[in-house]
Amino acid sequence: MNIKYVLPIIGVCCLASCSLDYDPVAAYSDVTEGAGDDSVQVAFRDRAAVVSHRQTLINLYRNGQEHWYLDMLLLAESHSDNAYAGSPNAETTPFEVNSIEGSNTNLKRDWTGHMGNIAQANKLIANIDLVADPALGEGERQQYKAEARILRAMIYFDMVRIWGHVPLVTDVAGDITSETVADVYPVYFPPQTEEIEIYRQIERDLLESLAHAPDNNPSDKTAFSKSVARALLAKVYAEKPLRDYDKVIQYADALEADGFALEADFGQLFGVALADPSQPPSQDNKAVDTQTRNAVETIFEAQFFPGNANWATWMFGRPLDDWTFYFTWAKWITPSRDLVRAFHSESGDRRYAESVVFYPCGWNIYYPADSYAFMYKCRSAYNSIIKMRYADILLLKAEALIAKNDFSGAAALVNLTRRRAGLSNLPASASAGREAILNAYLKERRLELAFEGERWFDLVRLDRVEEVMNAVYARDEGRPAQMYPFNELSYKLPIPQDVIDQNPNLVQNPGY
Repeated sequence: MNIKYVLPIIGVCCLASCSLDYDPVAAYSDVTEGAGDDSVQVAFRDRAAVVSHRQTLINLYRNGQEHWYLDMLLLAESHSDNAYAGSPNAETTPFEVNSIEGSNTNLKRDWTGHMGNIAQANKLIANIDLVADPALGEGERQQYKAEARILRAMIYFDMVRIWGHVPLVTDVAGDITSETVADVYPVYFPPQTEEIEIYRQIERDLLESLAHAPDNNPSDKTAFSKSVARALLAKVYAEKPLRDYDKVIQYADALEADGFALEADFGQLFGVALADPSQPPSQDNKAVDTQTRNAVETIFEAQFFPGNANWATWMFGRPLDDWTFYFTWAKWITPSRDLVRAFHSESGDRRYAESVVFYPCGWNIYYPADSYAFMYKCRSAYNSIIKMRYADILLLKAEALIAKNDFSGAAALVNLTRRRAGLSNLPASASAGREAILNAYLKERRLELAFEGERWFDLVRLDRVEEVMNAVYARDEGRPAQMYPFNELSYKLPIPQDVIDQNPNLVQNPGY
């Protein structure tokens, strides 16, 4: 048997379907590029091949938006109290009514996409030191390996938060022969690894990358920089079972030292440049570009430009660069009434107008057609998709201070984002005790980071899933009926059944 590697790699989304109801394009490629003089297969012939593959890794967050962005919002927003699914179908509805099963095609797409991206990172990490081309200097070699480690850590962080114990693959599979089957087979069909060990691998990758990854470049937030590693370390150390709040504070402070700060105007993060800036957006006054790239607050973002645009925008609402483009069917991630009420609980929150917008449309599934709510943080094909920003880490530092019983210190950090939003400081009662400050903190993260893929994971991390989600159906009249109550088994999602069928070493998560 001579089976070439590989894991499937997600293809670019077909633009013709509103529900993305398609099987990802299965693109298989060899680990090897050619044979050396001694007939030993090599992954990269020379420096040019390495540089080309590195660019492929850099482009992953531009070209594979389904699993790391679109579906992540479905999980984090529609599976929480922030949003309805938006376009009811077999892919999306289970997330809003809590009836997700292993047969869900989104989960299969996500697992396949993540594992394919890990394989691409592994290819560089495992093979770059074998490249004999003297044009590839040692410093460059170490930098590229560090960047790939950061990428691998980012992907595994998403996976472990979604599924818990997942296969830990850090090697590249070779050909299966009678002589190599014992060594190679586990790479093709790996068993799951305990959650704590996945976190330990993420931690190792990030710590090792700090020595050689590039420094933060204020004019290029698409790089896998030291600051990206530090931000991810702060997030990793806030998670159980690897919780270390001192290190959350350490890496949050390191980001401040790297030059990150809150953008003065929240709207700059998500705004657009209009043909006529003096008039509101309309069919005759379209977006011609995004308002800001590489904001001082942005840690990592995928960037898009006129002529090389972001397709995901039309999945969420009206694209301001092309007013009527695909605006004929129900969109994903519809803001919930419960979230809208949270925004309105204090008057003057500027984040509301940057997060939610109402348009008339041709459907009335969750709201009347003449005034329908849409997610507004991805509003044109030129908007960057922000994967990580400083406000998230700053607030995680507040969470760490709460854990260390520094309630006033936590409130001071929460007040930074509140004041930018046009709100007054928290009242003294909000920091009088642990429960009060935790509630204020969770509400602040909810409003600050709405539609950025954080809400579900906040509820899970702070053990609030049952309390919040089993109550929201009764108070949110727009939400469909709950199928199953949330419990301790709801914190992780089911492993795709197709993946289990293909890999006999995988075991389904409890409760599914």
